[in-house]
Amino acid sequence: MDNAHSPWQPPLIWRAAQRLARALVGALARLEVTGDVPAHLRRGPLVLAANHISPFDPVVMAAACQTRGIAPRIMATAGLFRAPVLGAAMRRAGHIRVDRGTSAVHRALDDAATAVAHGSVILIYPEGRIGLDPGMWPERGKTGAARLALACGAPVVPVAQWGSHEVLPYQAPRGILRGIARSLWRRPVIRVHFGTPVDLGETVAASPGAARRATDRIIDALTDTLAPLRPDEPDLPRHVDPGRPTDPGRTHRRWPG
Repeated sequence: MDNAHSPWQPPLIWRAAQRLARALVGALARLEVTGDVPAHLRRGPLVLAANHISPFDPVVMAAACQTRGIAPRIMATAGLFRAPVLGAAMRRAGHIRVDRGTSAVHRALDDAATAVAHGSVILIYPEGRIGLDPGMWPERGKTGAARLALACGAPVVPVAQWGSHEVLPYQAPRGILRGIARSLWRRPVIRVHFGTPVDLGETVAASPGAARRATDRIIDALTDTLAPLRPDEPDLPRHVDPGRPTDPGRTHRRWPG
């Protein structure tokens, strides 16, 4: 197959889901999307690396990408694929299952690499979970996103988001009705910014420590992209979710290179 002439095409169900996501976000909050992805990268191959702060993030990212004409394939936890209706829809939409904490987790990277090779845009959360940094800044990342980019030679664009944590609580579905009611009343602002492609440095996939160094550069770029979205919240978030734990053990320390 000639990938240059046969790029992956997002199924109709995913395009429709993105429009639905945009309507849903618009009903619960005010979405502000800034930045962009170069036109020649919007259909891939491309890795979008986003910070993860809320269970509502995938809906926000689907909506934000729709405003930029991008239909990414999302690397998502296996639990979503086990849901009777949602799981089937996600498989049909072309999203990639990640079995975290099992030996099968490596298969997800192989599937993502194949998808990128076929011209897809992959959306991945390099933190590997909803971040638990006390200040809600990007925490130390897992190396999956960097290894994917290095193996495929695909560019990485950081996508920072802020505000989705005011819509759904960390423990959702517990407290989901209260969170939705609060959002309908207050309509918080959700900001998403597509940053500039990350310079992964003179890294070669096979060299010792390359994935770790590239991961740190991606998290650095995410942090820099997020900072302008929360100028009045430099240390701690204004909205505090009492059900959200913190884990200072994975605080990111900036890569000096």
